[in-house]
Amino acid sequence: MKLSQFKFDLPPELIAQHPTDNRDESRLMVVHRDTGKIEHRIFKDVLDYFDEGDVFVVNDTQVFPARLYGRKEKTGAKIEVFLLRELNASAHLWDVLVDPARKIRVGNKLYFGDGELVAEVIDNTTSRGRTIRFLYDGDEKDFHKMIDTLGETPLLKEYINRDVTKNDRERYQTIFAKNKGAVAAPTAGMHFTPQLIKRLAIKGIDIVPITLHIGLGTFREVDVEDLTKHKTDSENFVVTDQTADMVNTALDEKRRICAIGTTSMRALESSVSANNRLKANQGWTDRFIFPPYDFKIANALVTNFQLPQSTLLMLACAFGGYDLIMNAYEVAIKERYRFFSYGDAMLIV
Repeated sequence: MKLSQFKFDLPPELIAQHPTDNRDESRLMVVHRDTGKIEHRIFKDVLDYFDEGDVFVVNDTQVFPARLYGRKEKTGAKIEVFLLRELNASAHLWDVLVDPARKIRVGNKLYFGDGELVAEVIDNTTSRGRTIRFLYDGDEKDFHKMIDTLGETPLLKEYINRDVTKNDRERYQTIFAKNKGAVAAPTAGMHFTPQLIKRLAIKGIDIVPITLHIGLGTFREVDVEDLTKHKTDSENFVVTDQTADMVNTALDEKRRICAIGTTSMRALESSVSANNRLKANQGWTDRFIFPPYDFKIANALVTNFQLPQSTLLMLACAFGGYDLIMNAYEVAIKERYRFFSYGDAMLIV
């Protein structure tokens, strides 16, 4: 398929700037693949579509405060450093994005807070990318505490046009968050509450974790018309033995397996065995899913409403069918659903 086929007009005011007051009271559009029927519900109604023995696969990655503000040595010029990936924990070596990039050169020292954290630029990687080494004498645990103190919740400011608040530290995170490493949230999981989890448990619906540490590559614009030529950034993921066993039991019993979010779906599809079962696995995946695609594990998907021409929209269309999902997006705009990270959800069954 072509990039232009995923273009649509999204009114800017439909990009949610704040989360709903209650996580599980966001809106939920339910799209039925077999009939094309579209329903309008509230997210906590999601359990109405699942039964005992069904499985939800959630991404338990934890977002860390990846955006740092500092100043450049000598000139004192204000700079922004966005932490992408830790390359070497003992050496405090990181891949980052810097802004303004033209002012940040190899050899520069950058100061954060009141100077309690200092970094040196040691390499240029891309036009905005740098490799930096934090000059920190403490151990790794203390270093990450410093990042937590000085860092800011990494909302994507291209779309959420406001100052970050203390509330974002909690709300731009799922209640499943356990394994630190993401610079963006697995937003479909942000609609769950402890109360909803209890109701799912009472109904006998199992929740199992995978981990996929989301990088900014998930949101990078596709810049080629021919989608077969697009390359995605690799992201680290883990599928445990316990998760694989529970999912495979559900497959054998022909139960419903619901991927909570496109990142969970990508991790599942990156861990398929030769006999179309889920296998325990860990490593890096650059799996890019767009129509047509034969999904092997999940037969239901929860996803937020995504931006035009995004890889996340392409995966949703691959799962639900291009025509059906693009029509559902037309309905969503007409019905004033909220889009993007803090927006509403779609369940595709």
